Amino acid sequence: MNISGIDHIELYVGDARQTAFYLCTAFGFKVCGQGGPETGLAGQRSLLLRQGEIQIVLTSGLVADHPATEYVRRHGDGVAIVALGVDDAQAAYRELVGNGASAISAPSRHVRDDAEVTVAAVSGFSDVAHRLVERHGPAREFLPGAIEVTEDDPHSDTKLLRTIDHCAICVPAGGLAPTAKYYEDVFGFRQIFEEYIEVGGQGMDSKVVQSPSQHVTFTLIEPDPGRRPGQIDDFLTWHAGAGVQHVAFGTDDIVTAVSTLADHGVRFLGTPSTYYDTLEDRVGHLDAPLDELRRLGVLVDRDHWGQLLQIFTESMHVRRTLFLEIIERRGALTFGSGNIKALYAAKQRELSGE
Repeated sequence: MNISGIDHIELYVGDARQTAFYLCTAFGFKVCGQGGPETGLAGQRSLLLRQGEIQIVLTSGLVADHPATEYVRRHGDGVAIVALGVDDAQAAYRELVGNGASAISAPSRHVRDDAEVTVAAVSGFSDVAHRLVERHGPAREFLPGAIEVTEDDPHSDTKLLRTIDHCAICVPAGGLAPTAKYYEDVFGFRQIFEEYIEVGGQGMDSKVVQSPSQHVTFTLIEPDPGRRPGQIDDFLTWHAGAGVQHVAFGTDDIVTAVSTLADHGVRFLGTPSTYYDTLEDRVGHLDAPLDELRRLGVLVDRDHWGQLLQIFTESMHVRRTLFLEIIERRGALTFGSGNIKALYAAKQRELSGE
C-alpha cells in the first residue's frame, strides 16, 4: 500500500457557505465545486475549495441525523475526514481493515468521461475518519457526479498557500502511545520524532508519525495530567475529546503570505517583541530580515537540516478549538518545538520589564 499524500481534508461545519466565504476572503481559497441532494449527496451540502495543491471540502448537514450535524453538535466546526491518496483504494481498504482499522464505507467508483475516482473510508482516531482516494484522469475533477466542479476564477492566480504540511492532533492523557501505535501497525507509518515539553508548570508529550512516502505527517500531543492544565486540556474540553487541533499550510514565502493574510483580516497569535532580541543567538544567521519577522510575529527555529519559519492564527471558532498554521521550510524537517520554550521565556522577560 502506497499512501502518496493528503488528497484533501473535509471539515464538518455549521454553515458551509459562511465558512467558505471566510476562507476565500481571508486566506485566498476559491470555491471550485459543490454538491448536495441534487448530486446524490443526501442530507448535506458540500463545497470544494482549492488553492495550490490544497483541497478542502466543507460539509454541512441539512437534516438532524446526518453525521455532519451530529459532529458539529458534539465538537463544533472541525476536521472530520483526512483523505489519503492511494494507488489502489480497494487493496488499501482490504489491507487496512485486515490490519485492524474499522470499515466505514466500502470502495465505490465515481466515473465521468476520462475521470475515474474510487473512494473508501476506514477509522482514524476518535470521530476522525480516513477516506482512501484513488484518482485516474483529469486532475480538475474531484468526485465525478457527486461534486460538480466549476470553472476556476481566471482573475485569481496568486497562490499564497501551497500544500498541507501536517496535522496536529490532541489526544487525552494516556492516548498518545496507543494512537501512535495504531498508525504504525495499521497504516505502516513510522515514528520520526518524540519530545516532552515543559512550559510554565504545564507539560505535554508529543510523537510525530509519518507515512513511508513522507508526505503525510501527524503530530500527536497529549497533556501531562501531573502538571498544571494548559491549552491541550482546554482543547480536549471544548472539543469534547480528541481531534485535529490545527492544520499547517506550507508556503514558499511566509513573509508575503502573512503580510497578505493580515491585510485580509486574518488574526495571528501575538509574539512578544522580546522574542526577537535573542533570536539570532538562538538560531544563527536568519534567512529573512529580522525587522520583517518582528513586525509580522513570525517565529523561527532551526534543526540539523535548516530553518523553519512559522506562525499560528487565532482560532476561527467560538470554542477556540481548530486553528491554522502557516509554515515555510528552508530545509528544516522538524516542527519548531524550540519556539514554545523561547516564546515562554520572551513573555516572562516582557512581563518582568527586562
